[in-house]
Amino acid sequence: GGRAGMHTKIRSRDTPRQEFAFYADRIIRLVVEAALGHLPFQETEVTTPVGEPYQGVEFSRKICGVSIIRSGEAMENALRTCCSGVKIGKILIDQVGKERSLHVLYEKLPYDIAERHVLLMDPILASGNTCAAAIEVLTKLRNVKEEKIILITIIAAAKGINLVCSRFPGVKVITTEIDEGMDDNGIVLPGIGNFGDRYFGTCCAADEPSRLLTGNLSSVNSERASETSTSNGNNCAQ
Repeated sequence: GGRAGMHTKIRSRDTPRQEFAFYADRIIRLVVEAALGHLPFQETEVTTPVGEPYQGVEFSRKICGVSIIRSGEAMENALRTCCSGVKIGKILIDQVGKERSLHVLYEKLPYDIAERHVLLMDPILASGNTCAAAIEVLTKLRNVKEEKIILITIIAAAKGINLVCSRFPGVKVITTEIDEGMDDNGIVLPGIGNFGDRYFGTCCAADEPSRLLTGNLSSVNSERASETSTSNGNNCAQ
């Protein structure tokens, strides 16, 4: 079907960055819409343009998104498109020290997040350790109830799902596909590669030409100064 075709595009290593981002955005939109369908709602009545009543529903306005930097930031636009004016917080978690233990390096969240339903965004759920650390920030430091957290991801490893759901049974996990494999480095198999690098264009020389700088900074600065001097001379001549 359509979803399988989109997954084929984003999983292929031959897909150029522009196409990868296009199809990733489409899949992200689907999973965001699915998550919104799990939020509480109440019945309401509106009047149509022809003056007739219509019995409908109204979704909770007390929601927010939290993206796990950096890949989770790719999911923010889809949430903003679906929920105009939605508040979005950020959490940065990385491995620190020789033990490579996880530490929260940055967090900026809505002040009233404990009163909101939270859509936690990370496109790839691998081992689950990073997402679990982010959920701990929400539940232990910001007093968000597990039942108010929905983790949304486009590809999830079975191991990651098991870890998150066993440690936080109240948290819902919504994904589009489950991958069974994972290598010793925590990479999901068959997977998608590094989502953030492929989405933001920081992995492929063909997408964003890079230059290998050798030597110390002083030589680089001297080279730049020489180029600037030459450029200024040309401008004056013109």
